[in-house]
Amino acid sequence: MSDSPIRVRIAPSPTGSPHVGTAYIALYNYCFAKAGGGSFILRIEDTDQSRSKPEYETMILDALRWTGLQWDEGPDVGGDYGPYRQSERTDIYREHAQTLIDNGHAYKCFCTEERLNALREAQRQAGGNMGYDGHCATLSAEEIKAQEDAGTPFTVRMQVPREGQLVVNDTLRGDITFDLATIDHQILLKSDGFPTYHLANVVDDHLMKITHVLRGEEWLPSLPKHVLLYQYFGWEPTQVIHLPLLRNADGSKLSKRKNPTSILYYRDMGIIPEALVNFLGNMAYSQPDGSEIFALEKMVADFDIKRISLGGPIFDMDKLTWVNGQHLQALPAEELVARLMGWRFNETFLQQLMPMMTKRLTTLGDFTKYCDIFFLSQITVDKETIPPKGKEAEDTRDFLQKFIWELETLVQFDREAIEQAFRIVGDIHGWSMRETTHAVRLAVTGKTVVPPLFDSMAIIGSDVCRNRMMAAVTQLGPLGKKKLKKLRESWDRARAAVAGVD
Repeated sequence: MSDSPIRVRIAPSPTGSPHVGTAYIALYNYCFAKAGGGSFILRIEDTDQSRSKPEYETMILDALRWTGLQWDEGPDVGGDYGPYRQSERTDIYREHAQTLIDNGHAYKCFCTEERLNALREAQRQAGGNMGYDGHCATLSAEEIKAQEDAGTPFTVRMQVPREGQLVVNDTLRGDITFDLATIDHQILLKSDGFPTYHLANVVDDHLMKITHVLRGEEWLPSLPKHVLLYQYFGWEPTQVIHLPLLRNADGSKLSKRKNPTSILYYRDMGIIPEALVNFLGNMAYSQPDGSEIFALEKMVADFDIKRISLGGPIFDMDKLTWVNGQHLQALPAEELVARLMGWRFNETFLQQLMPMMTKRLTTLGDFTKYCDIFFLSQITVDKETIPPKGKEAEDTRDFLQKFIWELETLVQFDREAIEQAFRIVGDIHGWSMRETTHAVRLAVTGKTVVPPLFDSMAIIGSDVCRNRMMAAVTQLGPLGKKKLKKLRESWDRARAAVAGVD
């Protein structure tokens, strides 16, 4: 495969707002491919039928296209190795799963969820290795047939040798050794007939002739499973390169609890795509001339995979803002005007605001007084004003956190959906509509008087609203891991009860 043309891919899942980590991984794949005269492929991993949404796929495509990282093959542009949505390739995965079963490298698992839960609890109490115990790997042909005849649901798991080691080479990390005894009997095909990440990506990477896989280091524990699958199929494995994770200031993995993570958030806040790409390029890579400000074309021209640093890159918002300023300040005046017009100073965006303004303006100058909340990168809010009358800061913090979780579930972020979210969270938390709107209005706008709140939030956008509320939560008293977990568990129970009634 080393003599084949370079072919790399990214495979985002359409299960939420497009993550800036996707752009980060896409950037290094893109540069590696283009520097070597190869192809950059986009594949949609939509096999999670409960969470994948077409709307999220559209958001991913729009966000990545905005960054300028254009793919050569994908669900929207076609190519010779389609389809490029995994949900359209299920027959391929089932055939390959059956091949593994026929060759003794996989088996049907009929274990119930109750048995698996009991197994996990027993392993947890024993303090030993966690993972499937191989119970169904030893079923006789007669036992398997009896389960099949009874119509018992099953998954397909891979066989893993219990002894020996597996040595895998990573381009940046060298040889990595794995003890086979620690590798779980991974589910390859779920009971609904859809594949897991592990089977789908190995099969797709082979059939799409992917030569190199550049992905985040969180996938290192999965590497031996993937290499075993290549061996079981008799295929030459791809060369793997595991990139360092983006991290928060405290060194933890980049998360929406501590940093805005949506690409759309940065677009809506006025970060220009060249600056975001430049910033992500600085995360794990150094230019040969030491420059910090550069264009994508320069990164491609100078790209050398060996220059990637494995240290944990810190996602520094102040640094991103500085990089954005450097790019903006370098633009000619007419180009800067064009960027502002393309961002929010355009007829389409302004027309969204005007229905709320027609009965409020006494002079044109009043527009900025009422509408600055739609243009500001950051708002200022006095934390003492956020709690409604008679409510404590901690109670208000918990309410806002619940509200954030509810907004994360909204695929359509419009007036009707937002109003429904207010009613659901208010009812569960035991607050009136007046109290809920007071707290959210202050957290999202920093003001007590604004244009109609539901309409305003729809225009501001889900990502910006949620990040402003997260800032308010932090101001009111940050939630530690234990408190957050307990609050989330109680919220999930209450929300499930409401959904059951609906």
